Amino acid sequence: MAPRAGCFLLAVVFSASCKAITSLNQMCTEKEANITYNCENLGLAGVPDTLPNTTEFLEFGFNFLPTLENTTFSRLVDLIFLDLTRCQINWVHEDTFQNHHQLNTIVLTGNPLIFMAETSLNGPTSLQHLFLIQTGISNLEFIPSQNLENLESLYLGSNHISSIKFPENFPTQNLKVLDFQNNAIHYLSSEDLHALEKTTNLSLNFNGNDIKGIEAGAFHSKIFRSLNFGGTLNLSVVLKGLQNSSTQSLWLGSYEDTDDEDLTSAMFDGLCEMSVESINLQKQYISDISSTTFRCFTQLQELDLTANHLNELPSGIEGMKALKKLVLNVNIFDQLCQISAASFPSLLDLSIKGNKRKLDLGVGCLEKLENLEKLDLSHSDIEASDCCNLQLKNLSHLQYLNLSYNEPLGLRSQAFKECPRLEGLDLAFTRWYVKGPQSPFQNLHILQVLNLSHCLLDTSNQHLLTGLVDLRHLNLQGNHFQDGSISKTNLLQTLRSLEILILSSCDLLSIDKQAFQSLGKLSHVDLSYNNLMGNSIDALSHLQGIYLNMAANNIHVIPSHLLLTLSQQSTINLSHNPLDCTCSNIHFITWYKENLQKFEGSEDTKCANPPTLKGVKLSDVKLSCGITAMGIFFLVVFLFLIALLLIFSVKFLLRWKYQHI
Repeated sequence: MAPRAGCFLLAVVFSASCKAITSLNQMCTEKEANITYNCENLGLAGVPDTLPNTTEFLEFGFNFLPTLENTTFSRLVDLIFLDLTRCQINWVHEDTFQNHHQLNTIVLTGNPLIFMAETSLNGPTSLQHLFLIQTGISNLEFIPSQNLENLESLYLGSNHISSIKFPENFPTQNLKVLDFQNNAIHYLSSEDLHALEKTTNLSLNFNGNDIKGIEAGAFHSKIFRSLNFGGTLNLSVVLKGLQNSSTQSLWLGSYEDTDDEDLTSAMFDGLCEMSVESINLQKQYISDISSTTFRCFTQLQELDLTANHLNELPSGIEGMKALKKLVLNVNIFDQLCQISAASFPSLLDLSIKGNKRKLDLGVGCLEKLENLEKLDLSHSDIEASDCCNLQLKNLSHLQYLNLSYNEPLGLRSQAFKECPRLEGLDLAFTRWYVKGPQSPFQNLHILQVLNLSHCLLDTSNQHLLTGLVDLRHLNLQGNHFQDGSISKTNLLQTLRSLEILILSSCDLLSIDKQAFQSLGKLSHVDLSYNNLMGNSIDALSHLQGIYLNMAANNIHVIPSHLLLTLSQQSTINLSHNPLDCTCSNIHFITWYKENLQKFEGSEDTKCANPPTLKGVKLSDVKLSCGITAMGIFFLVVFLFLIALLLIFSVKFLLRWKYQHI
């Protein structure tokens, strides 16, 4: 793969500080100086003159470029990524990109293309990603085939394509992604798929096409990374047509707005004649589910039965010993034992999220899953007065457990004794109470991530978190502390390995200076959305190089002696605080402007007082807190008058004294 092969993804997720550059009376956003620019939706009819020649990533969508010629972007010879989404492009002429040898990705999504010259894509030496989504294409011969030898991704979704037959000279050998979703493809023939014989590990997407027929042998001996036939009404046609093929992932799910027919066990017989590792059947319904339904699933490693209207899985399922991941989200189980866990002895990952009925955990329902590492039981209305050793019996290899968004749980001392290897535990939005004198987490010595947000914790219990000697990440968002204060002695003191602490939205009013003294490894502290004053920063004076979020608090003034504490930190957020922009805060304001690189949320770090400066960004404030010339004048006059008064007073006293000798 050529250098920067994945740069088209970077352009989507890339984030940096932004500034504006003026061009053609419009504003392009500079994301990375001289490299990355966003000029979308500015009504531009050409490249702005002030856009530097060194631009590599350009988002130019939603402008007006009806015709692309070899002069349109000729100046930007370093382009790697070019997004021209919905620019009303009709014509792409010869050699449009002849000067762009490094161009890796071209996005033409949403343009009503009428013509693309055969040499229109000539120039780039390693063009790898081409997006022609929603461009009105009805025939693959419309796509120019020259200079596509290195093409890895071709996106053709939401067009009018009815046949996937490529021209004979179309280079497909390096394709890794071929996306035909939401077209008008209803039949796949051997001839159609002939051009894909040289591809390896191809991800082929027919989602939303409603395939009604596949010629026998069309997929014979072909190997794919993934196949997507989502939204197909008759899955038996697909499974029969895929005989003697191999794929890592097979997506056969449906959607809410699709009127599907019920599946029968016989429809899955085609799986016996193909090799597949992962199957997704979300929002399907198997009307006659039984232990024999899964007789052709013996090679499966992952199975997704989300929203299959399941109230139980039949007992006696055989041959699924290879299954590593099972997803049973959004079904209607009454008890955990109804999933027949013993049928999947090799399971590592089990998810029963969002169960539509109150889920009873039962006793030992999962004890046969001794290798289970990840268990998600969130959003399932689980309620238990004595949790969780009986329910999680024999899950000694469990590493991640999610019990968030459930009903109240009663936790005894060492409530997770059966799961000593837990590394992540999520109890967010699940109210729980301790039923013993010791911590329910007493034996979780290697737990690293604990989410207790919005649990209505008894934070006055200093022993609540005892035993978590290796905890790195603790989320206490939305819990409340007595009198709105974190005292010197508190439940956090034993967490000496803690690196990330989240205390946002806890209605905090103050923090004792010694409250975090034992937390010497902290690198991320979130105290946002509380009612803290500026002096609370003193509790962090022993820390250096941390990310500190104190947004949306009640900070008016930051005393000058706390500036040293702030200067030691790497990133600070003080946005949405009612900051005073008066001379009482001049030391902080001056320091802030000198250290803007440390701050995030600067756009929302604004003055609240005095009224004349309300809403002004702190970085734009200019205060003059020395004595002005007028002030000096009045001071001199005042001192002069005081001197005269003193002189006259002395003369008066001397005269009075002389007269009375």
